[in-house]
Amino acid sequence: MMRINVYSKDGSIVGKRELLPSVFEQEINNTLISEVIRAYMANARRGTASAKKRGEVRGGGRKPWRQKHTGMARAGSIRSPIWRGGGVTFGPKPRDYNIDIPKKKKKLALLSSLSLMAKNGKILIIDEITTERPKTKIFYDMLKTFGFKESTKLLFTLEKTDANVYKSGRNIPGVSFITASDLNALTVLSADAIIFSLKGLLSLEERLG
Repeated sequence: MMRINVYSKDGSIVGKRELLPSVFEQEINNTLISEVIRAYMANARRGTASAKKRGEVRGGGRKPWRQKHTGMARAGSIRSPIWRGGGVTFGPKPRDYNIDIPKKKKKLALLSSLSLMAKNGKILIIDEITTERPKTKIFYDMLKTFGFKESTKLLFTLEKTDANVYKSGRNIPGVSFITASDLNALTVLSADAIIFSLKGLLSLEERLG
C-alpha cells in the first residue's frame, strides 16, 4: 500500500496517508486510457464547420458566356468550384463527432490514470485548501512553498466548489480546479501534478473505491 505525506498550506508535514490500492494501484492500461481520452476530446468538438457546395452558393444560374467562338475555356456557371467565389468541393459540413463511452471504461481509464500519476509521484495532499478571502498572493505564495514553477500545470481537486479558493487561483497560469466527482482520465493526464485536499481525496476514494 502506497503511503505519502500530508502537508499543511505552509509546506510542513502534518502526517501520512495511505492511498487506497483499489484507486491508486491499479493496472495501467495505456490502450484504454488512449481510447477514452480520444473519445472525451471528440465529444468536446462542436462540429459546426460548414462550407457551401456549388448548388448552395448564390447566383450562377446564367451561363457566363457562350459556348464557342470566344477564345476562352467553356464555362457553365460562375459558381463552379474552380472559380473564385464558387462552391467548395468536399468542404466540411456540420456533423456529430460524439463517441459513446461505457461507464465501466470511463472508470477503468480514470483508475489507470490515477495509478500512473501516483506511480510517478505526481500526487500531493494538503490537509486543507482554503482561504478566508479571495487573494491571489496567498495562493501564489503557497505554490512557491512547494517549489512549483509557474509553467507547471496543477489540478487542485476539492470535495466541493470553493469560491474563495477558485478566485484566489484562477489568475495563476497553469492552475485549475475540479471537484472529486468531476475528475476523469483527460483532466488527470492533462495535469503535471494533482493536488488533493484531504476531503477531496476521501470523496474520490469513496466514489471509486
